[in-house]
Amino acid sequence: MDEWKTLQDELAREGYVASPDLAMALHLAIALGRPLLLEGAAGVGKTEIARALAQARDTRLIRLQCYEGLDAAQAIYEWNYQKQLLSIRAAAEDGEGARAAEARIFSEEFLLERPLLAAIRQKVAPVLLIDEIDRADEEFEAYLLEVLSDFAITVPELGTIEAVTRPHVILTSNGTRDLSDALRRRCLYAHVDYPDRETELAILRARAPQVEARLGEQIVGFVQAVRKEDLEKVPGVAEMLDFAAAIAGLGVADLADDPAVLHVALATLLKTQGDRAALPPEVAARLAGKAA
Repeated sequence: MDEWKTLQDELAREGYVASPDLAMALHLAIALGRPLLLEGAAGVGKTEIARALAQARDTRLIRLQCYEGLDAAQAIYEWNYQKQLLSIRAAAEDGEGARAAEARIFSEEFLLERPLLAAIRQKVAPVLLIDEIDRADEEFEAYLLEVLSDFAITVPELGTIEAVTRPHVILTSNGTRDLSDALRRRCLYAHVDYPDRETELAILRARAPQVEARLGEQIVGFVQAVRKEDLEKVPGVAEMLDFAAAIAGLGVADLADDPAVLHVALATLLKTQGDRAALPPEVAARLAGKAA
């Protein structure tokens, strides 16, 4: 069996149904030691693949959640300033020299690891998830390129810290801004879209085996129909699973049986008032009838 298919099977055992293209891209990224950039709409499973890979390889998942204003200190390392201050006061009381105190407080004992530094210091190669890189500033993106190129981090007081093992790096982007050409060149690439019907059914069977097969087909058919409506926030796979759990938990056997229950369960799919207004009970009932 091809190695990418073995990886696809490993992910499936962890409940993640990966398309052949995605499994191949992930396999190549691991084999070549390159970061993998995943782009796609929110909710299509980009973050989840990192969790599934970490579980499949029995290794640590280290996540860096990006946001506007993220800087190197928050992503790489910083000093424990409070502990340093207390140590300086104690040193002064004990008569310790200033030079000796300074050397001591800028040592490993006072260093706080953040995700990027932690990722290169693991004895077993971890999965490093850099989530929503498009939300970070371009300045941070540029600095990240240096780390991903050398997998080494320089701490002025300690010197250069090189990677013990090379982490498996997955970056995700929801497309809120254009990423630099330099970052794209550094990474392998895959686009993750909403799953087709058969793939989404496979996901539902893997993650919610308690849902009866016919009801599961109705749920997937209904959710995929909802995605075609003019919505502000299109429901993703996670919302589909929440919807399935809600429907099953409410004891529904047929999606078209009880429009009132269906309307209540839409709270798991539609996350804005605008979307609730765009999908009134009569429209939801009609879509459910088609899915049935």
